[in-house]
Amino acid sequence: MSPVAPPITRTDFGAVKIAIHRKLIQKLNLDRLTEINREEVRREVSHILEALVVGESTPMNLQERERLAQEVLDEVFGLGPLEPLLADPTVSDILVNTYKRVYVERKGMLEQTAIQFRDDAHLMSIIDRIVSSIGRRIDESSPMVDARLADGSRVNAIIPPLAVDGPCLSIRRFGHERLTANDMVNNHTLTPSMLDLLRGCVKARLNILVSGGTGAGKTTLLNVLSSNISSRERIVTIEDAAELQLNQEHIVRLETRPANIEGKGAVHQRQLLINSLRMRPDRIIVGEVRGEEALDMLQAMNTGHDGSLTTIHANSPRDALSRLETMVAMANLSIPDSAIRRQISSAVDLVVQVSRLSDGTRKVICISEITGMEGDVVTMQDIFVFRKRGIRENGEVIGEFLPTGIRPRFAERLLVTGIQLPIGMFEMPRNH
Repeated sequence: MSPVAPPITRTDFGAVKIAIHRKLIQKLNLDRLTEINREEVRREVSHILEALVVGESTPMNLQERERLAQEVLDEVFGLGPLEPLLADPTVSDILVNTYKRVYVERKGMLEQTAIQFRDDAHLMSIIDRIVSSIGRRIDESSPMVDARLADGSRVNAIIPPLAVDGPCLSIRRFGHERLTANDMVNNHTLTPSMLDLLRGCVKARLNILVSGGTGAGKTTLLNVLSSNISSRERIVTIEDAAELQLNQEHIVRLETRPANIEGKGAVHQRQLLINSLRMRPDRIIVGEVRGEEALDMLQAMNTGHDGSLTTIHANSPRDALSRLETMVAMANLSIPDSAIRRQISSAVDLVVQVSRLSDGTRKVICISEITGMEGDVVTMQDIFVFRKRGIRENGEVIGEFLPTGIRPRFAERLLVTGIQLPIGMFEMPRNH
């Protein structure tokens, strides 16, 4: 009975993979690589693998050979060790903290993976592959870059000297299957009554600000809200990185452009927003307001472009208005604070606050109506809130969605538009 070959170690596996990759590159014409059928390359990898295993007497079973062949193909055609994560629909974020540590986010929770790169050079080659595919570069003179993969995923890379411990890579995934309004109800992100209210607000052309922290689900909610816009309306979307997935046909999608290698040619959101006003939009959707373009957005909302939607990074509805005020001030037009607040109060009708809770779930924790001004203060009132009750032993957050008992002032506006909401939907339950 012949002795069983010992399992191949990770070190041997990596060395064999590098050798096969090198031989494959030598045999294939790199200029034709994008034209070559993947199956043809797979056969070539298998032949080289067989020859190498025989030539070096490397003990390897069938499963290890198939895995090795797949990893070599990922190195040639894809993003190397990251390919399995990109193929995993449950992964929403991929976070590479130097070549030795790769984390993913699943269902709102971070976890470390067993995936590693060989070294800094290996990770850099993958980063270079991403940024070069969109005509950008990353090096010491330009050590930060934002990019977008073919599937729409957003990528950020930062390298030394700014990243002290080595290159870092962050990939924000966007699912191939969009979350629908029903999915959000089933996931307990909001209640059917809250959804009906928000649908009515979109159809009645209220200006809505979606507020929340990083990864709270702002863009997802914006997608769901925008699905209620009539297909007869002309929509212009403005984004830093195109993430919105709208189903309507009459859409113009605009995206900012970073400066080129010489530091010229940048096109910012404010320029796109000003240009969009000349494009006869029925609706303007700004993916995220983050700077001086806030002034132009407010002016558009105040001058006939009702039904505009945007998101903002903030931790509460009140904080969202404060941030909006700060952004308007960035335009350096010396507008008095009171005038800015009056513009905000007359432009924005509704603030929808979304949050990612400690158990990873995402919820609409507050729907607030802007009611006007009292002196120099913008006044607001909550229509629906999420009341947190506690945390179970398994970490699950306990709570419930409640109407506050306040009937919004815009209810009449919805009624005039033909949107009839149940009378009792705003009534607070008697046991609260």
